[in-house]
Amino acid sequence: MGPTTGPRVPASINDFRDLASSRLRRFPHIEVPDAPGLRRAAVLLCVVDQLDGPLSVIVIKRAYRGRNAGQWGLPGGGVDAGETVEQAAIRELHEELGLTATPDDLLGRLDDFPATSGFAITPIVAALPDASALHPSPDEVHSVHFVDLDRLAADDVPHWVHPKEAVRQRDLHDNPASPTPDGPGLLQMRLAENMTIHAPTGAMLWQFREVVLLDRDPAAARIAHFAQPEWTRH
Repeated sequence: MGPTTGPRVPASINDFRDLASSRLRRFPHIEVPDAPGLRRAAVLLCVVDQLDGPLSVIVIKRAYRGRNAGQWGLPGGGVDAGETVEQAAIRELHEELGLTATPDDLLGRLDDFPATSGFAITPIVAALPDASALHPSPDEVHSVHFVDLDRLAADDVPHWVHPKEAVRQRDLHDNPASPTPDGPGLLQMRLAENMTIHAPTGAMLWQFREVVLLDRDPAAARIAHFAQPEWTRH
């Protein structure tokens, strides 16, 4: 995958909690306003302390059925009537992965992402000290993956490519194009072999990396304009 240089990330879940809480308090997140036909969803960027392993964020591949079949995603789903986005994220985490989070485990919000499916997706950052109760629902989750925060912060992870190139590549890793989000093209978060993630999930992982891990200027870390590949629009 090439060089993986990047800043060191916190070594413990408590250090991560302190750092993320501080940076998210300073981050002026943007909410998508209510509009006719708009539906809301919430996802968790859930950082866990793996036994004998590095701090990692949970990424899932969705079951090969229903909405977003076989796509990379974050634990989460639609907000039910009467729920807050925080309540929905906690409920979905338990339904999909069997993990229990409390409001105290939630550290802050990133920008809503206006998906082309008609959902406004709210990403919430969480830290769980124990993921031993992990029990994915086979009806919703095909596989669970733990992305090392050091890997997510590495220089060679984000790439921007021409939309036609993204369709051709899908999960391949060649021919990067524009190196900045201001250029044309689609974002690819190239996290591992056979693990290239596009918006919306890739956009939210990118903003998490930029804001929480790298402490970049919020004005340079917005994601609402990021394009989605055709296969993620359902």
